Amino acid sequence: MPDRDATQTVLACYRCGGSLQSLSLPLARLDLCPGCSVELHVCRMCRHYAPTAPDACDEEDAPEARSKTTANFCDYFDPNPQAHDGSEKRTDNEARTRLESLFGDEPESSSGKTGPLDADSDLQQAEDLFKK
Repeated sequence: MPDRDATQTVLACYRCGGSLQSLSLPLARLDLCPGCSVELHVCRMCRHYAPTAPDACDEEDAPEARSKTTANFCDYFDPNPQAHDGSEKRTDNEARTRLESLFGDEPESSSGKTGPLDADSDLQQAEDLFKK
């Protein structure tokens, strides 16, 4: 009989792709990813997760879980080593980049220095926008 550890593939977090090798199997209901702190006993991390299925699960007897990214009590949970696809992280990074380009890293006061904002000068700047 082959050694289970030799044939076992390393699990990766469905969200960040970080290794879950430091966690013991089976994953506990409230286990969190060491990298991004998301819950891991979730539909998105399961082999039975099937987004095109009516309940997003290919296991007929599994209880329906409303949130696919919140820890649940499903007894059919079986961690999927290929749960991470990378698109969610790319989407998060793209959104963060767009947000930073809109608002910048830190607010600046009218003097050009970062720190507490001067309410009077900010109000004046806002009013000036509508005068143009």
